[in-house]
Amino acid sequence: MTTTVTLTGTGVPFPSAERAGPGVLVSHDDVHLQIDAGRSTLMRLTQAGISPHQLSALLLTHLHSDHVSDVADLAHTRWVQDHMHGTGPLPVVAVDGHAPGFVRRVLAANAYDVDVRVQHVQDGPPEVTGHWFALPDTPAEVWRSPCGRVCVEAVRVRHEPVEQAVGYRITTPDGVVVVSGDTRVCEEVAELSAGADVLVHEACRSTALAEFVRGTPFETIFSYHADTVALGAMAKSLGVPHLVLTHLIPEPASPEQVAEFEDEVRQGGYEGQVSVGHDLLSVTLEKGVH
Repeated sequence: MTTTVTLTGTGVPFPSAERAGPGVLVSHDDVHLQIDAGRSTLMRLTQAGISPHQLSALLLTHLHSDHVSDVADLAHTRWVQDHMHGTGPLPVVAVDGHAPGFVRRVLAANAYDVDVRVQHVQDGPPEVTGHWFALPDTPAEVWRSPCGRVCVEAVRVRHEPVEQAVGYRITTPDGVVVVSGDTRVCEEVAELSAGADVLVHEACRSTALAEFVRGTPFETIFSYHADTVALGAMAKSLGVPHLVLTHLIPEPASPEQVAEFEDEVRQGGYEGQVSVGHDLLSVTLEKGVH
């Protein structure tokens, strides 16, 4: 039995033909956790062999549109399939703040379609099962699989001006996976990542491109994302064996630009394994083999 980590999207708000919106799938046996649901998440999940009815839970890091634009598609498609699979409402794990209202509005957006389908085959309107939690300043358990084998912890991260932003730590019998969400390099993520086998972290080339973006809106945007050099230094200090870069800012357009992300992490002193993410990149954890 193994745990797999699959990047369902590595892109940014700007559309890309190669990269779906941000998302990570963590699977252990029949437990499948989708972290965030950017554009085209449903299609990437399908490519990875996972259907919405198989999801154990959808975990949201924050509500920036590029991370949640496919929530409606996931929830609605699961509902449409429910008369075939009987899996029930989609469990959603998120901070108890703006998220519950957002999800309610998402479900209401297809009201006409819902009315028509209920008249024909559906037993009722689409629903989710909300697992809402208070924003934690230190890592706290927020979800556990019914089998008890998979535990999810969350902690507040630093993505201001977004206040209700978290990262997740998923512990399975095979090891520990941490997904940063959107954040600057910060002590909260460092605490969450202690002892992790795989750290999936957003990456921004803010040091390398500082002069290029100075005085532009991108200077502000870069300030609340994770600098590659600082990320390398944090990963080194933690001794994380495998660092996976995602949500790549700016999107690399050539193999040389892909290599620059790793080079900058190495400048921070990190000597472990680096994977510069692309959609459907998959990492396997096996008990005793990391």
